[in-house]
Amino acid sequence: MVNNNVFAKTAARSVVNQMGCFSVIEYQKDISVSPATAQTAYFMSQMGVRKRQVVASLNQQGIILQAGAMQMIVGDVQMNTNIKGAGDFMKKWVGSKVTRETAVKPKYFGSGQVILEPTYKYILLEDIAKWNGSIVIEDGMFLACQDTVEMKVVGRSSFSSALAGGEGLFNTCLTGSGIAVLESPVPAEELLVFDVIDDVLKIDGNMAIAWSNSLQFTVERSSKTLIGSAASGEGLVNVYRGTGRVLVAPVG
Repeated sequence: MVNNNVFAKTAARSVVNQMGCFSVIEYQKDISVSPATAQTAYFMSQMGVRKRQVVASLNQQGIILQAGAMQMIVGDVQMNTNIKGAGDFMKKWVGSKVTRETAVKPKYFGSGQVILEPTYKYILLEDIAKWNGSIVIEDGMFLACQDTVEMKVVGRSSFSSALAGGEGLFNTCLTGSGIAVLESPVPAEELLVFDVIDDVLKIDGNMAIAWSNSLQFTVERSSKTLIGSAASGEGLVNVYRGTGRVLVAPVG
């Protein structure tokens, strides 16, 4: 047994979120600074620019991490890769070339804690079930997930959505059940959440950072006519049609 104070609230850190086996620790202020950097560190903390750290508490279960994300392992936790064979490796390798994700992601399982490297990015804990069973994320957002979550690469339904929408040809899609840990460019307080039910959401620009794979994503003119689009000053808009959820970073 290893006793520790990882979850104990101190003058520097506290647990700010928890879902499934994942907990998010936030360092409210950096007190290990020099006099020369104290002023910068103070204003960073006041603006919410803080270090955050994810801790996974395992009880005979498994998680998958982004390569290089592990900082410490506490207890009887083992590690292997998420590769099931040569064919699976080639599939994941090809997928890594069209997204900014690593091909090989380590899997940790057993009983204990896995402590991830601290980051200044904002941490989102998402239940895949609330995304109609599948969520498409922007490249580079994946940090961790329970091993009940499957990862795959999905392509655009049309080249127009890739070339005109500024989203790229492929994205990472998380499916199944369980909790996913994402690194967001903006805090959750700034995100707009749209639950679309047999309707349409149109966004001027690529501000959506995650959306349900059940939604049809296309790029269309803001008006039915070229003259109307030109007159509105909007031109093309990203369109999400159907039923599902969209996360939008309006000020990111």
